[in-house]
Amino acid sequence: MVQNFQDSAEQCGAWETRRYRICGIVQGVGFRPFVHRLARTFEATGWVLNDSEGVLLELQATSGNITQFINELVATPPPMARIISIEEVQREQTDHRYEEFSIRKSLQYARMDTIIPPDSNVCCDCLNEMLDPWNSRFRYAFINCTNCGPRYSIIQAMPYDRSQTTMRTFTMCSACKHEYEDIESRRYHAQPNACPECGPKLELRSHNGSIIATKDIVSYAIARLREGAIVAVKSLGGFHLVVDANNENAIQQLRMRKRRDAKPFAIMVADVENAERIATINSHEKALLESVERPIVLLHKRPHALPDIIAPHNPNIGIMLPSTPLQYLLLEDATMPALVMTSGNTSGHPIVFDNASAIAQLSAIADYFILNDRDIHTRVDDSVVRVMTRHDGRDSHLSYLRRSRGYAPYPIYLSSAIDPIIALGAELKTTVSISRDNKVFMSQHIGDLKNDLTFKSHLACIKHLQTLLDIEPTIVACDLHPAFRSTRSALEQSQLRVIQVQHHHAHMASCMAENGLSGQTIGVIFDGTGYGTDGTIWGGEFLIGDTKSVERAAHLRHIALPGGDSAVQEPIRVAISLLTEIYAEHVPNLPIPVLDTLSVEQLNVFTKMAVRRINSPVTSSIGRLFDGISALMGVCTHIEYEAQAAIELEALLQHDLHMAKPFGFALVEYDNHVEVDYRPMIQDLVSALTSLPLNLPELSRRFHSTLVEIITVVCCQLSTHAKTQQVVLSGGVFCNEFLLINTLDRLQAAGLNAYCHQRVPTNDGGISLGQIVVASSLSQTRNMNNKEMEYV
Repeated sequence: MVQNFQDSAEQCGAWETRRYRICGIVQGVGFRPFVHRLARTFEATGWVLNDSEGVLLELQATSGNITQFINELVATPPPMARIISIEEVQREQTDHRYEEFSIRKSLQYARMDTIIPPDSNVCCDCLNEMLDPWNSRFRYAFINCTNCGPRYSIIQAMPYDRSQTTMRTFTMCSACKHEYEDIESRRYHAQPNACPECGPKLELRSHNGSIIATKDIVSYAIARLREGAIVAVKSLGGFHLVVDANNENAIQQLRMRKRRDAKPFAIMVADVENAERIATINSHEKALLESVERPIVLLHKRPHALPDIIAPHNPNIGIMLPSTPLQYLLLEDATMPALVMTSGNTSGHPIVFDNASAIAQLSAIADYFILNDRDIHTRVDDSVVRVMTRHDGRDSHLSYLRRSRGYAPYPIYLSSAIDPIIALGAELKTTVSISRDNKVFMSQHIGDLKNDLTFKSHLACIKHLQTLLDIEPTIVACDLHPAFRSTRSALEQSQLRVIQVQHHHAHMASCMAENGLSGQTIGVIFDGTGYGTDGTIWGGEFLIGDTKSVERAAHLRHIALPGGDSAVQEPIRVAISLLTEIYAEHVPNLPIPVLDTLSVEQLNVFTKMAVRRINSPVTSSIGRLFDGISALMGVCTHIEYEAQAAIELEALLQHDLHMAKPFGFALVEYDNHVEVDYRPMIQDLVSALTSLPLNLPELSRRFHSTLVEIITVVCCQLSTHAKTQQVVLSGGVFCNEFLLINTLDRLQAAGLNAYCHQRVPTNDGGISLGQIVVASSLSQTRNMNNKEMEYV
C-alpha cells in the first residue's frame, strides 16, 4: 500500500519530505512505535529515532497527510508521553525516496538533553491482562508495558535502557524478549518488561524478618488485614504501611506504633466510585484521581463514611487510586474497599525503600512485610494535591502540597535560558532543583533535613540528578539561614560559587518564574519561618522588586515566641504572647477559657517570658499568628505536625468561602515602611471570647477575612507607591483555600493582577525553583567572588 501511494504521489508531483524535532517526555514511553503506527495510518514513509535532545522524525508523504500526521501526534500521544514542542528543522537537500517507515538506531552524543520519564500507574490494558485467568501474567504483581510502570524510581543512569535500571538483574525469557523486540507489541522496548517466569517476585515475611511460606501472598495479606494487622508493602517509590480503613482498632494501633497521634492518614480505594462513597468529588478532582500520576487528592469527606480517627478535626481526607498492580490486588476484596496507605517510615524520617532497611526500621510497626526483589534506586514519596474552587465554581486552582511521584523530575520551563545552577532548597519539605537552558528540573519531595537519613537522601538526590541529566553546575544556590544543614554544607564543601538567597525572595521568584513574570512585582509571602536579612525570623512579608532584588515594604508586627522552638510546638505560648502585646503582665487575670488549661505557674512563666523577652525571639510570621489565634480560641493548643493549628482553624470553615466582617487592624508607617499591627484584632477577639454565645466557626471566618482585607489594603497601597499592578502570592500559608481564593478575588476586584502557584508547591517545596531564578539573575549582573552571599 505504501509503494502504491509513493508511485501515485510522484505522478501527481505532490511529494514532500519534512524533518521534525520533538522534545518532551518522548523516550521510554512507547513514542517511536506510536509514530510507526501513525505512519501506516497516514501512508507516510521515512524514519524516527531517539537522540540526545528527544526524538527526530523525518516524513515523506503528501502535504495533507503530513499535516494530519502531526495533528494526530499532538492530539493523542502515548499515555506517558508529554510533548513540549514540535518544530520543523532543516534537512539535507536530497531527492532520496524512502521505501518504508523505519525505527532507526538511537544516536548517542556526549551530552544528553532528554527528559527523564516519571513513574506511572498501571494501564488498563495491563490490568485486564492481570485479571485474565488465561493470560500468562494472571495476577502478576509486576505487569507493565511501554504505557505504564516504573521509570524514574528504577533508573540508575541515562540513556534509559534496561541495563541502566534496577531491572538489569532480570534476564528476559524468550516470550518477553519476543515482545520486547516486536514493534507491533505494546511491550516493544519496555525496559521493565517481565513475567512470572523471568521477572521480580513477591516475598512475605513476618515482623521479625522470617520468611512466611504461602501459595498466595496477596490472599494471605488480605486475610491478615481483615483481622486488623499492619502490613508494610513495597510499592513503586518506597514502602507503605497498610491497614483496613474501616478497622478503627487497627488504625489506632498504627498511630500508636508510628507515634503519629493526629496527622491525617491517606487512604486508597480501587476506583472513583468507591472514592465517591467517602468524599464529594468534582470533575477536576476526578481527573486527578484517575490521572497517570495518581496523586493523593485532598477531598471534602462525607460524614461517618470512615472512622474520624483517619483524619481527626479535619473536613478533608486524602484519597488516591492504585498505581501498581499489587495495590489493585490488595483491594480485590469487596468487604474491605478502602485501605489506609501511609508512608512507610517512622515520624520525621524519609520513606524506607529497600528491603533490609524496611525490616530494620519498621519491624516495631508492621506485623507483616510484602517485599519484592526489584530494587528501587530512587525513593519517591506519594504526591499530594488539592483543588481549590472559587465561589461560583467558574474557576479552580490546583495546589501542590507535595510534588513527587508521577511529577518528578519533570521540569519547569522558564522564559529564557539560564546558567547551569543547582539549588539546595529549604530545611523543611525540601526539594532540590537543577537548571539547564530554559528548564529547571525539580526533584521529588525529600523532607526535613534536620534528620540525618533525610540529609543523606538530599545529598544522594543532588548527585543522582546531576548524573542523570549530565549537568555540571557552575553555581550552588542555598538559603540565607546560617544554621540550615544544606547551607552549611554548601559553604563548607562546595568548590563552586555559592549564592545564598533570602527565603521569602526565593518564594516570590518561584511564583514569578512559574507564571512567566518579570519586572517590578509585589510579593505577598506568608509562611511559618524564613531567615530575614536582619537576622530575625520573617513570615508575614510584603516585598517589592523582581528576581534580582527586593525591598521589604511591609510586614506583620513582631510576635515574641516564649521558649523559641517550644512555642512552635505549643501554640498556647504564642497565644499568651499575643495577649501580652495588649495586657502585658495582666494576662493571667483575663477570663479567657483556654487559659484555664494551664497551671498558674505555667501561665505566669509564659507571660513573664513574653513581656520581658526572656528566651523569646521575635518573628513577623503569619504562620505563628495562625498558631496563636488557633490556640487562643481553644482549637489547637499543642501540635504534632507542621501547620496543625492552622489546618484545624481552617477546618471550622467547612469549605464555605464566604467572607465575614473583619476584625480591626492598623497600618503603621515609619521610615518608608509599613507595619501591620494585629493588636486591634486581638482586642476584638478577646471581647468575642469573653462573651456568649461563643461561635468558633464565625470567629475563624472573621480572622481569615481579616487577613484577606489586610492583603488587599496593603497591596493597593504598595501598588500606588511601586507603580505596579503585578502581585504574586506564595508561602505555605497560601495552602489555605479560604485565604487564597478570597485574596485572588479581592485583588482582582481592586484592579490588580494576582498570581499564585499551580505547578510547584506554594510551601517550601517550591523554594529551590526560586533559588535558581534569583541566583541566575544575580550571576548575570555581578562579578561574584566565591562564597558570595546575596542579601535583599
